[in-house]
Amino acid sequence: MSYIIDRRLNSKKKSAVNRQRFLRRYKKQIKEAVEESIKKRSIQDMDRGGQITIPRKGTSEPLFHHGKGGKQTRVYPGNKEFNTGDEFQRPQGGGGGAGQGQASNQGEGEDDFSFSINQEEFLDFMFDGLELPYLVKKQLMDATQFETHRAGFTQAGSPDKLNIIRSLRAAHARRIALSGSDRNELRELKKQLWALETEPVSDDRNQKIHALREQIKALDINKKRVPFIDDFDLRYNNIVKTPIPSSKAVMFCIMDVSGSMTQSIKEIAKRFFILLYLFLTRNYKQIEVVFVRHHTHAKEVDEEEFFYSRETGGTIVSSALELTAEILQQRYPRHEWNIYVAQASDGDNWDGDSQRCTQLLTEKILPLVQYYAYVEITNGPQQNLWHEYQQIHQNHPEQFAMQHIEELSDIFPVFRRLFERKTKGAA
Repeated sequence: MSYIIDRRLNSKKKSAVNRQRFLRRYKKQIKEAVEESIKKRSIQDMDRGGQITIPRKGTSEPLFHHGKGGKQTRVYPGNKEFNTGDEFQRPQGGGGGAGQGQASNQGEGEDDFSFSINQEEFLDFMFDGLELPYLVKKQLMDATQFETHRAGFTQAGSPDKLNIIRSLRAAHARRIALSGSDRNELRELKKQLWALETEPVSDDRNQKIHALREQIKALDINKKRVPFIDDFDLRYNNIVKTPIPSSKAVMFCIMDVSGSMTQSIKEIAKRFFILLYLFLTRNYKQIEVVFVRHHTHAKEVDEEEFFYSRETGGTIVSSALELTAEILQQRYPRHEWNIYVAQASDGDNWDGDSQRCTQLLTEKILPLVQYYAYVEITNGPQQNLWHEYQQIHQNHPEQFAMQHIEELSDIFPVFRRLFERKTKGAA
């Protein structure tokens, strides 16, 4: 008989452990399926879990079975018509396939395996391998974040931190130490008593036995006077707080809402910023997001107005950059904050204003920021703002990134290229 002992990590919720093992094993396939599903989702469903489909090939689990050879006896359920040696006719037809669709003499494929993932799992796969580029630890003016951890035991503390096992162990050690000499004397007296009880009966023997029993009784009483547990024995878990070195970051989201931005372009821009907002709030605790909308005038708004306001107008991009530089100077000192900017526009700008944008970026914004990402959303050739920004990108290739989006399917690949892990650069 063979025994198979599974020593893999497991828990009472075995199905949950097996599920996590499955997600780790097929991480690449699931990640590709998640990226594909994002292209088909509405803005409201961007961060929700759901049904994911991956190729069935390679998803089979290993199993134990009997090898070939030897004599085997098997009982198959449900057989009421045939006995050993019976023959039956081959089915008529060319195979009798019952599949849907038309036959073909070319092409190949494979079955799909579908399963559901929750919101947490979906976001994990969506943002796997992404981070804010060049994030460094800055000096914190308000280091309010702490983590607690065990640091041994102490003899003073609140009842909720009492360590029962350690207290009982200390009490047992104290009782042994205080009653050690009495225990040794008791053992000697009991040995003498047992020896006397085996001797012949005599008056002298009875007196000695009585005296020994009195001594044993007195020692037992003295030993029991040692309390079972004392305040001296109590041990409490020592919990200490240590400050967590954290990185404070701010992200400026600048979106063009001018009249040249059609509804479809605005939809793409909103999707891009929703992805960015989900990524930031999920992966970073010390993060602030500043939302800036602009047409001819720029305005700092809240999240609700940024994504749902319908205000529109002409196009002067420099107004947004001027407001961004002003906010940076007033609220976000460079030595305390990691500063990032993401800008989305169709690239159409008022004549002569693009040069003003270049001046603002090179003189007031880029010297302060860790990373600047510009996304241009057009269905055709790039606009004048793109050509103006190309010179900045050539001068600051690591610090200033540019990407072009034409349709919905380009959003997530562009997002990943902008925020993939970077190991060297402007920081």
